[in-house]
Amino acid sequence: MSKVTRSKSIPKKMQARYDQIVGLTDEFCQKHLNDEYRELAQAMAAALCRKRPSPVASGQPRTWACGIVYTLGKINFLSDPASEPHMTLADLCAAFGVGQSTASAKSRVIIDALGAHQMAPDWSLRRFIDANPLVWMAEVNGMLVDLRDMPREVQEIVFEKGMIPYIPDDRG
Repeated sequence: MSKVTRSKSIPKKMQARYDQIVGLTDEFCQKHLNDEYRELAQAMAAALCRKRPSPVASGQPRTWACGIVYTLGKINFLSDPASEPHMTLADLCAAFGVGQSTASAKSRVIIDALGAHQMAPDWSLRRFIDANPLVWMAEVNGMLVDLRDMPREVQEIVFEKGMIPYIPDDRG
């Protein structure tokens, strides 16, 4: 597991494409979701722009923007009525003016390119990272332990190795 870095560095030749996609995701997230989704969408767009070759280099920015938010929605249970914010994936696609089959196809490309999956710490909302026991479990001397219960010195070591996304006491 890697640390949650969410880098937004963009290769110069992809900057204009990134700006197009993020303009659309920012507007959508501001209107329908929240700042945390907006930040995740920016980071996901940046990660896709850094891929070589970048899948977002071709195609319509609108379909990629929709695919990014669609992917984040799937990862973070956006369509679950108990989730806040909540939105069906069909409504998400309609708001972008993109067919659901197109959004699903873009999502598959994104998932494959980034190795994303349900509850992936890099693409999860903070509340899911905090609640996901798999993020915090490790085997130590043959015993399964919760790294949140380990001494801070151990937490600092495993954080530096990228095994946990943050040091729990630093989040207060």
